[in-house]
Amino acid sequence: MSIPDERAGRFAQSLRMVWPEMNAPAAPRLGVAVSGGPDSLALLLLATAALPGRVEAATVDHRLRPESAIEAADVAALCRSLDIPHAILPVTVEPGNVQDGARRARYVALAHWAQERSLHAIATAHHADDQAETLLMRLNRASGVAGLAGVRPRGWMADGDLPLIRPLLGWRRSDLAQVVADAGVTAADDPSNRDDRFDRARLRKAISGADWLDVPAIAQSAAHLADADAALSWSADMEFNARVKRDPFGMTYRPMAPKAIALRVIARIVAELDDEARGSAIARLFDALAAGEPASIGALVVRPNAGGWSFAKAPARKAPKRAG
Repeated sequence: MSIPDERAGRFAQSLRMVWPEMNAPAAPRLGVAVSGGPDSLALLLLATAALPGRVEAATVDHRLRPESAIEAADVAALCRSLDIPHAILPVTVEPGNVQDGARRARYVALAHWAQERSLHAIATAHHADDQAETLLMRLNRASGVAGLAGVRPRGWMADGDLPLIRPLLGWRRSDLAQVVADAGVTAADDPSNRDDRFDRARLRKAISGADWLDVPAIAQSAAHLADADAALSWSADMEFNARVKRDPFGMTYRPMAPKAIALRVIARIVAELDDEARGSAIARLFDALAAGEPASIGALVVRPNAGGWSFAKAPARKAPKRAG
């Protein structure tokens, strides 16, 4: 299962850009998240070529499909043939938003695994087509900058100590499928990827038939939006620290920043005092306050107050008295 020098060199360069520590004298080891699909299998093969003897793999079994256990076992068998340490990480996904719950459970499991194995970074197989599809889907839903921002090439796991890297953001899905095919490896087939009930599956088909679309360019736009999102978050932190005051009843915000930043400050206030709220609810709240009208969101009452807006918990309602 050798990887051609050209591909191995290209991947090594991609990896070095997001994880310069790979060349440290201590020879840090990389953990690779491998689902068994073509994208993650390509990542595994490329990483093994770039870092021989320094790669471990893990497959998170969400136990949401009957085939998942078999797919995890197939990845384990491939890793044995490549002499790569591998772990299967079963998780439980709570009812509700299954996709979001699966993502959260996956990253928690990967973080614990990496800690136990003393790994120095975790790599996932997000690629250019993923970025482009996400951006186009969210444009179709009128998302703001935060929703349009693509995943960043490098982030951190939840504890903030372990790098989470995505070295394939410059690669196309077709490139990765070719890596797997040339290696003679059979990838798992998830039928949901072709199921028209899912927005991403429909969009994927549309993109594949639109050769006039420049997918890498769209993916790069998503990366630019991620940079803009980071800049807005930094500015919102500055605005919050300078313009929000805590008081015994809640918080008062005297805005100075443009709307895009004020929305983020309001979202943070709401999250701290009550609970998270959807962006559309935050936007409606801002519009009401900007018009000088009192409003409510969740359990909070928000009122214009001396050049600012006061946020406080709504008073508890008294139970009606029963007739004696």
